[in-house]
Amino acid sequence: MAFEGLTEKLSAAFKRLRGKGRLTESDVKEAMREIRLALLEADVSYKVVKDFVKTVTARAVGSDVLESLTPAQMIVKIVNEELTRLMGSENQKLQIASKPPTVVMLVGLQGAGKTTNGAKLAGLFKKQGKRPLLAACDIYRPAAIKQLQVVGEKLDIPVFQMGQTNPVEIARAAVAHADRHGNDMVFLDTAGRLHIDEALMDELKAIREAVRPTEILLVVDAMTGQDAVNAAAAFNEALDIDGVMLSKLDGDARGGAALSVKAVTGKPIKFIGMGEKLDQIEPFHPGRMASRILGMGDVLTLIEKAEQAFDQKKAAELEEKLRSNKFTLSDFYDQLVQLRGMGDMQDVLGMVPGLNASALKNARVDEKAMGHIEAIILSMTPYERENPACLNHSRKRRIAAGAGVKVEEINRLLKQFDAMQQMVRQFSGPGASRKMKRMGKMGRFGGMGGFPGF
Repeated sequence: MAFEGLTEKLSAAFKRLRGKGRLTESDVKEAMREIRLALLEADVSYKVVKDFVKTVTARAVGSDVLESLTPAQMIVKIVNEELTRLMGSENQKLQIASKPPTVVMLVGLQGAGKTTNGAKLAGLFKKQGKRPLLAACDIYRPAAIKQLQVVGEKLDIPVFQMGQTNPVEIARAAVAHADRHGNDMVFLDTAGRLHIDEALMDELKAIREAVRPTEILLVVDAMTGQDAVNAAAAFNEALDIDGVMLSKLDGDARGGAALSVKAVTGKPIKFIGMGEKLDQIEPFHPGRMASRILGMGDVLTLIEKAEQAFDQKKAAELEEKLRSNKFTLSDFYDQLVQLRGMGDMQDVLGMVPGLNASALKNARVDEKAMGHIEAIILSMTPYERENPACLNHSRKRRIAAGAGVKVEEINRLLKQFDAMQQMVRQFSGPGASRKMKRMGKMGRFGGMGGFPGF
């Protein structure tokens, strides 16, 4: 996950401050030196770091902080507020045209992830009730059109293409096509280059003049650090972009681009790509990202992920089964599928307040073990899932062969399932409704710690 190294270093600096009852100005300046070094190592722009540290120091050495009963907490609060301000203060939404279609022009260097992330964005708006159209305007990169068609088919989003013709004409025809066929959003997948050149910018300017896009969104690769910021500055100067999408923020990127791009370009980060799957895209919330960076979790995004993965009908069925103490392996499997639907488990755990980077290093999630559970349960017959007590040695051997695991893994799963059933019995019988209410929303994923792999 991006920012992991930065989070560790900032946490260490704050920990030293918390060990002091009262802070002096020299304590604050020592902490600021560590913070400055941590930000520079995270590949944040030198000028941005200099201004950030200067602002935080000016606020932190004030008498209201140094004389506070909890000065270290006050400094954490100041750093959190300044990180949030540095990244844009609040989420900036994509502009929607007053008269459809809304035209979003996706630009960026080759390899930044325009095609995939453009499709992700279209998929996100489709979930919100929009009728998007993807337009293949990249006629240079081999298989670019085919790639867009493949991701479009996976998301069930139509793709407009005219082969290797003039990109300006393709863009113009795509908008006209959307107008005729009722598509209220058009995402133009434009060409990129390995580096910025005049020919690329001239073509992008011609497309901009031809279709007058509602929004020009720059896709930058978070893994490239300061190169991403430099590219953002160049595209903004040539095209006057409206916003930025950071891709590959789930990798081992140091995070400097996210902390620098707003300060350098003046344009907000609007979306972030958090994985390879086509649903792994999030609106960018500066405050939530600042909390993640400081190891304070991100409860709001965690709740949103839970609600997206949550199946209300299945939850009602599960509640009824909890009342009557009929929790089966089929229900266990449904809970696992919904849990995995929230995304990468390591990222999900990173959103839990109190679980900082160093803590998560000792709490790794074994995705492979979770995959084995799915394979084991799917290798059972419906009768066996409903009546696991019938699983004798010969049945277990058959299931193990079907799932590609050892019998010992099946025994381990059954033992953990038995422990979950005992927990379920606490929520059945008299007072079950009151007990289940106390479980709260996250009770929908009850027994998370019971899944092997955690």
